[in-house]
Amino acid sequence: MATRDSSASDRKTGTLSTAVHEHLRKLCLREFPCGTGSWNKSRFLPQRWRTWRELVPKEEETVSAQEETVETLLGLVRSTHSPWVLMKDSSAEDRFLRELAIQHPLMIKDAFFYSYFRSLRVVDKGVNLVDKDLLKFLKLEELILSANEIEEIDANNLPPTLKVLELYGNLISSMECLCSPAPPNLQHLGLGHNKLLGPLQSLYVTSNNWPKLVSLDLGFNDLTDLQSMIGGLRTLQHLRLLVLQGNPLALVPYYRGFTVDSLTRLCVLDDVTVSPSEKHQFRGLSIHGDMLAREAQFVVTIGNVRGVMDTSILDPEPGPDGPFISYSYYVTYDFVEDEEGERNAFASAMAEMQPDSVLAELDEEGHEEGQQEDQPEGPVRQPRPGGRQKTRQESPKDMSQEMSEFIAEMNLMAEDSGESGITDMEESETTISIRSAPLPQSIDSSEELSKLRPRIDARLCPSPGTVLFSTVRKPWTDVIPCNYEMKHTLKELVRVKAFLLAGTTVTIVEEKILSWPVLPTPVESPLPDKKAPKKKKEPPRELRQDPPVLRVLGSGLVYLEPLLAGETAVTTVCNFGVVRTLESDKLTNARDSKKIKKGPKKEKSKTAVPAFESVYQPEPLTVEVQIQLQQYRSGEEAFLSLVD
Repeated sequence: MATRDSSASDRKTGTLSTAVHEHLRKLCLREFPCGTGSWNKSRFLPQRWRTWRELVPKEEETVSAQEETVETLLGLVRSTHSPWVLMKDSSAEDRFLRELAIQHPLMIKDAFFYSYFRSLRVVDKGVNLVDKDLLKFLKLEELILSANEIEEIDANNLPPTLKVLELYGNLISSMECLCSPAPPNLQHLGLGHNKLLGPLQSLYVTSNNWPKLVSLDLGFNDLTDLQSMIGGLRTLQHLRLLVLQGNPLALVPYYRGFTVDSLTRLCVLDDVTVSPSEKHQFRGLSIHGDMLAREAQFVVTIGNVRGVMDTSILDPEPGPDGPFISYSYYVTYDFVEDEEGERNAFASAMAEMQPDSVLAELDEEGHEEGQQEDQPEGPVRQPRPGGRQKTRQESPKDMSQEMSEFIAEMNLMAEDSGESGITDMEESETTISIRSAPLPQSIDSSEELSKLRPRIDARLCPSPGTVLFSTVRKPWTDVIPCNYEMKHTLKELVRVKAFLLAGTTVTIVEEKILSWPVLPTPVESPLPDKKAPKKKKEPPRELRQDPPVLRVLGSGLVYLEPLLAGETAVTTVCNFGVVRTLESDKLTNARDSKKIKKGPKKEKSKTAVPAFESVYQPEPLTVEVQIQLQQYRSGEEAFLSLVD
């Protein structure tokens, strides 16, 4: 019954009675081939007394030239090739009314409609008001008002005969409006995909309001308090089918076990049958409901990366003056993080780059609001944008403060890549000391400062409301094993739901670092000693390092909505297409062949080796990703979490 040609003004002021009358008008029950007219008027003329001779129709009068038989008219509304055929999405009631308007058109009156309809389906009509005219339907048992714009309903306008009420996909934020009073005979209530929010909703799902309720669907709302919701649902003695998935409360590890053990009469939870063995596994869990942590736990695993092109093979051999080029590869993904976790991450980063007095000041202020605005941004871990506002007024930043922030930013970038920032780093297995390039002592303008900042690809920045996480940098191999696993524990469940609906962006990054020899000053270079019989061993060469150059090799979105719909894990292989070329692979293959020749000699194979080009099949750039939602499989597992 959905209509999609209504204007925006109609959708803003649409009432249910208006939508019903508009639908009946579109059925054309009083127009050809329905209703009465020249095509059938002789069958519905006022009856008069006639003699027996007049009752016998004459042969030429049996069929009028301007009228059609009932069978012909019915064929016009049933044939798929007829211009009067019903729309494909028409209901069985629509077909019945059309045929009734042909066979008995005099019955089509308002009184008939109000007494005939037992089911009323008004979907996607822009209805935002359920008016009193609905009470005229004396025998209405089923009312479906899904995909409309209803924010609240006056329960006094709902017929007391209702047994099924579906309000999916509306804008209802509270069930309170349905309980003043609720239809007493209602057996199924569907409120999925609305905006129900807050712990008070548990007060309205009690037997006082719905004494005969058998089926309840509250899926995909913003309900967060599982314990209080279960407390209200326990009073529904006839409840057998329940849907709560899609709510933030369903993300806690003990959700299903706690619900099954608390509602002992439940037969189906989230479209999955509750088995006797499942009830036995979670027996006794409901007693410890208040002790269970109200938080969601995720485990992110990133496996092998394949299909990366070895860029180093295209670089020229470094000369004595450099540059010495090194490449590493890593994978990033964004994930929602609690504000408390963000503050802790910020404090740990500040501890390595700021004096103790700064941290002491932060502690005294209690991590005052607005500290996120002063955090230095880095390419890997960034605070959630749009943070809290400051409670005190701060002076504008001068150039020295901007300079210190830039240094801190460079430190964070180097720290995340496994290299030191401004300080030196001694490698244990080599004799080369790597140090970043020295920063200028003074900068005249902010424009020159902005030129020094590395240009970061937008795909390397986290999405709004998230933090960027990164795997460890690894050198190039044909298969790069990331071996990454990270557990995320989150308490702000509403934010977690919004993040799962948006998904996470997975990115494969190539990091290129150029190092240059540091030329000694004339004072530092010692004069040659002619009397010395032997030359002293040269000290290890000192290198300065340019800021890393980051290049995105592939980036894509991983959909996480299945975790809201009942799935416990999303496992996928992100495929970014082929990035390798025949030329680069030939060079890589030739280099690897030289390394094999330097090793122990092997017997030559008697079979001829085919040419490289004939067997070349480039492997696409892929990365293995899994995001798992932790769910307890038994009550014992939940009890162990309490001990831990």
